[in-house]
Amino acid sequence: MSEPVRIGIIICDRYRTCAGGKCLRALHAREGAFAAYADREVQLVGWTTCAGCPGGNIEYAPEEMKKNGAEVIHLATGFLVGYPPCPHLEYFRTFIKEKYGIPVVFGTHPIPQKYFLTHAQCGTWCGDTWKDALQPTLADERTRLAYD
Repeated sequence: MSEPVRIGIIICDRYRTCAGGKCLRALHAREGAFAAYADREVQLVGWTTCAGCPGGNIEYAPEEMKKNGAEVIHLATGFLVGYPPCPHLEYFRTFIKEKYGIPVVFGTHPIPQKYFLTHAQCGTWCGDTWKDALQPTLADERTRLAYD
């Protein structure tokens, strides 16, 4: 068997009390952004918040995750579905990749249907940037409903 993919997860500080249930469920089921690891073992090597806007923990947390073997960092789905979505996503991805050499994936668990509908109605996910950012966490309606 091949070596596990070691990942770190950073969540939006608005959800700092989140127990991680949806992210961990998706990790085990290889759903949402974790579908990319369908045929691989995955090891979670770090979990933290961004520390609040504008993401002060982004400067330090990836270093600790890298010391623990992180090969990729996922910015949790909460960054995408919050009201409003995080305006710093692209900066976070660029900073982490440039400073630590670790690729960043937007999202963890599939987007819940209730958020999908609200953001569609509000028009907050318009444009090619959002299309690309949301792609790993988009799923069919049945899956989205299962994450409501």
